[in-house]
Amino acid sequence: MIQGSMVALVTPMAPDNTLDWPSLRDLVDWHLEQGTNAIVAVGTTGESATLDIAEHLSVIKAVVDQVNGRIPVIAGTGANSLAEAMELTEGAKEAGADACLLVTPYYNKPTQEGLYLFHKTIAEQVAIPQLLYNVPGRTAVDMLPETVRRLSELPNIIGIKEATGDMVRARTLIEQSPDDFIVISGDDATAVELMLLGGKGDISVTANVVPRALAELCELAIGGHAEQARALNEQLMPVHRAMFVETNPIPAKWALMQMGRIQSGIRLPMTTLSGHHHESVLAALKDAGLV
Repeated sequence: MIQGSMVALVTPMAPDNTLDWPSLRDLVDWHLEQGTNAIVAVGTTGESATLDIAEHLSVIKAVVDQVNGRIPVIAGTGANSLAEAMELTEGAKEAGADACLLVTPYYNKPTQEGLYLFHKTIAEQVAIPQLLYNVPGRTAVDMLPETVRRLSELPNIIGIKEATGDMVRARTLIEQSPDDFIVISGDDATAVELMLLGGKGDISVTANVVPRALAELCELAIGGHAEQARALNEQLMPVHRAMFVETNPIPAKWALMQMGRIQSGIRLPMTTLSGHHHESVLAALKDAGLV
């Protein structure tokens, strides 16, 4: 079952921005040891926008092989081109991914009917479980609950990563969706509240640096232990904030570099963390015992 703490894994790169395969394998092993419940490979945090299709599918295959069936692997396969999204989703299926995560087609600014037909086409043509991904702050398009409800009726579409942070929206999605349709947070700061409403987990940026704590947080929240979950989330809030002082995955990759887990590579137009943020991010990592 896909639920719990699902790390939106960074894609490690060498200083020359070639893919760093040993660090990728080490990160996967670390998440397995720390209790992460699922891995999202090559989502937004994995710099999907700057990897070519061959690299994209190679990273998915490497993660699938390293995990070796121990936890689910969710492949980021969204695009603003239907042909590209189809190719990536089919490729992820062939690589052995357990499910795919498809962001709403960005930049095009489609209508709700366009969103429906885009995801419907992929779901009907590629036989792999698919999660919708709504993050209007990055895509300039908002998939409304009514469109989600229509798509939830399709057999291959099993859930949504909802990253608006809007709890009214989250409640609507949970109440209007079929019982077997899962609603997952894509916003670390508010993930606890979504899970306490009945959501099934968090696709998390923060889990890149504190995987064990995020796994515990999700277990508490999904289990309905509101007081304990909120208390732990309050402890993690400085790390949540630190991971978003600049555009994701800039802070997460810099933090993991400080922790000695990856090298410095990040591809343009992303840049390494600005110097004026170093002190605050480092302070959050020190307070959490990470460096």
